[in-house]
Amino acid sequence: AGAGAAGGGAGDDLPKLCDRVVGVQLLNFLLRSKIFVEYPPQTRIEGENQQLDPDHPVTELWQVITGATPGRTSASEVTLFDSVGFAIEDFAALRYILAQSQATGLYDNLDMIADPDDPRDLYGMILRAT
Repeated sequence: AGAGAAGGGAGDDLPKLCDRVVGVQLLNFLLRSKIFVEYPPQTRIEGENQQLDPDHPVTELWQVITGATPGRTSASEVTLFDSVGFAIEDFAALRYILAQSQATGLYDNLDMIADPDDPRDLYGMILRAT
């Protein structure tokens, strides 16, 4: 990745999995990146930055959102958001989107809770719904 690249690491990585998959290329990218995370202790276990020393600097996303710390400081800066995901963040985002949608009146309620007749036949449930 060249100057100004922005990367996103998401998911649940097994320890050292990335090291076996892309090895030196990932490590070089990580070392050149300003890394943003949700929660440092978790990303050091599950995230891409587990490849780095435990004291490698990272910036928590809340610090950027609140303005306490700058995000990208130049067009050439290489950044990485190393997301391991938190259900509470997903829930908070969904509540915000719901509230904003309801305020407009431009939405439809959808039943998105699966209630299959046969839990082992989810594909059949989808076919019957169409």
